[in-house]
Amino acid sequence: MFPELGFYTLAGAPKSPRDLIGEVQMAEDLGLGAVFISERFDKKEAATISGAAGAVSKTMRIITAATNHNTRHPMVTASFATTMHFLTGGRFTLGIGRGVPLLQDALGIPRIKTAEMEDFALVMRRLWRGETIMGHKGPMGEYPFLRIDPSYDEDIPLGLVAFGPNSLALGGRVFDDIILHTFFTDETTEKSVRIVKQAAEQAGRDPGQVRVWSCFATIGDHIPEPLRLKKSVGRLATYLQAYGDLMVRTNDWDPSVLERFRADPMVSSFPGAIDGTQTTTEQFEHIATLIPEEWLAPSATGSPEQCIAAVKNQMALGCDGVILHGATPSELEPIIAAYRSVS
Repeated sequence: MFPELGFYTLAGAPKSPRDLIGEVQMAEDLGLGAVFISERFDKKEAATISGAAGAVSKTMRIITAATNHNTRHPMVTASFATTMHFLTGGRFTLGIGRGVPLLQDALGIPRIKTAEMEDFALVMRRLWRGETIMGHKGPMGEYPFLRIDPSYDEDIPLGLVAFGPNSLALGGRVFDDIILHTFFTDETTEKSVRIVKQAAEQAGRDPGQVRVWSCFATIGDHIPEPLRLKKSVGRLATYLQAYGDLMVRTNDWDPSVLERFRADPMVSSFPGAIDGTQTTTEQFEHIATLIPEEWLAPSATGSPEQCIAAVKNQMALGCDGVILHGATPSELEPIIAAYRSVS
């Protein structure tokens, strides 16, 4: 019903991955067009979650946003995508991203370069077309032999979670779905869309066929205030913990604010992600004093009608779709009802 709208299943820190069953079914009933799957190294392994989402849905697109190309052998990832493609009748998109450098360093996973993701995408497309690749030597690594099935001739969409100008341009050149980051200012969103579409055109592709998704924090005032704090202040604070310099640079924010945020005793001593389950309302309220209102402003807040106006503005900025980020389908129900009434 609304192919331009999506949501992330198992947002935040779910108690059980089985929660996705009801979420996906309800989202499909509401008319959402896509379910996005983020990966965490606990109980949100992307291939498992994707299979479950495919099994309990009928019409929704299923998009990983994102997994990393270097945590599995390329043959494993290629067969994961083809399995999902056939399981869902072509509703699957394999979305990858650069990952969090601090976590990669801690786990001994190599940091991902733009050239590696491009090489990976081109290899995947060749394998899905049934090609046999002998002696591959490229940025993603060296592989003597790669092949799935010579009879295949499949067109499986590829997605990219993109942040900076290099990855955005890569998305336009090679990928089909480009997912922007949460809390992008209007100026950053508009610029990001322009980079993607121009890169697509320069590569000889139809820019209209390259979909740019706004990942838009959606926090209606119909949910309790403590939960709103977690979904807004807690989520942005966690991003600032993980890659604050990149967010500040991308949005042209004041870096001195980030320095004060990091120097705060509560932040600097916090054991893990700030939006984790152990965080108290009092801690969120304190952290809220460290983050300017304008940093939290790029989001859908207020009444359902106000949320929808903000969502439609993302499309006016050039986005092809909007991910109603950080909200479960039950939390989105009044917002989708408002969207339906004006669509």
